[in-house]
Amino acid sequence: MTDTILITGGAGFIGRYVARACLERGHRVRVLDSLIEQVHGDKTQADRLDPDVEVVVGDVRDETAVLKALKGATKVVHLAAEVGVGQSMYAVDRYVSVNDYGTAVLFQQLIDNPVERVVVASSMSIYGEGLYRDADGRIMEDVVRVPRTREDDPWDPLDAQGRALVPVPTLEWKKPALASVYALSKYVQERLTLTLCPAYGMKGVALRLWNAYGPGQALSNPYTGVLAIFASRLHNGQPPMIFEDGQQRRDFVHVEDVAQAFVLALEHEKAPGGVFNVGSGVDRTVSEVAELLAGAMNRPIAPEIAGKARIGDIRHCIADISKIQQELGYRPKKDFSEGLAELAEWVAHQEAKDLVQEARKELEARGLVA
Repeated sequence: MTDTILITGGAGFIGRYVARACLERGHRVRVLDSLIEQVHGDKTQADRLDPDVEVVVGDVRDETAVLKALKGATKVVHLAAEVGVGQSMYAVDRYVSVNDYGTAVLFQQLIDNPVERVVVASSMSIYGEGLYRDADGRIMEDVVRVPRTREDDPWDPLDAQGRALVPVPTLEWKKPALASVYALSKYVQERLTLTLCPAYGMKGVALRLWNAYGPGQALSNPYTGVLAIFASRLHNGQPPMIFEDGQQRRDFVHVEDVAQAFVLALEHEKAPGGVFNVGSGVDRTVSEVAELLAGAMNRPIAPEIAGKARIGDIRHCIADISKIQQELGYRPKKDFSEGLAELAEWVAHQEAKDLVQEARKELEARGLVA
């Protein structure tokens, strides 16, 4: 069956891949995007989208634009959002307005113009610290890091006896621990979707995305995905800057695999009402990733370790993707080294403004780096 799928924020990095994947499945695709400068530069028209994609330029908070974009749509992928943990801690009104009020405006229009299914992009950030195992083998769900007060204090969280906790893959049942404005706003997006969809005869699905990467990320946005930020620095002959000690662990998932997850969430009969982690299933330290990317880009520049923490960041969060694999048939396909080589090849032909230092100074000036 052919659907008409509206993708809010669809001219962005993930949106373009989701649009392409939907077209390949035979669906019609429409995009609503405001083309904000931080992501798109000074462009006034969406680029790098397939010519078969219909584009509506407008803000998700504008009910007229949303109503226009919804006309004839049968399913919605809701990606429109401000993205960036650090920036969210000082641009509070902007993040809450776009992410939460924007989602409210979308659903206000959906009440009178319902679709079959809404898939919302949630985030691993809502977990806060992921799951840990203590020295006695018990799983710890409510781990909170104590701020370091001395140079020799550990970066990793400890149990009540001062023993190191070991990060383990985090499953969807872990309750939220919202450590940043961004995390809070993404959780509101998720809950609005899963609350309002069944109330109005629609089917809602939430995908909790880990760190997406791949060709096409906004290299000049210092608050985008960490691999794009590292790539921008390396491309300009500068070392990747890493907060803390670089040993924090993350899951990096290729954007094509993320798009696969969205198609499954749009089509699979078992998806409605569900919350699913989307990652690669493999975790790595941030320092390791920076070094691997430098090698792929043929830029042998060691990362700069800040030795300071950014307020709102978490230490470890590792994806358990068994649920989406078992229930929806999701299979990550992109090998990490292959994905890095592909990213490096693309970056080599791009221009990138290195704005990372300015972003860090902004955070430090507001007391958000300690």
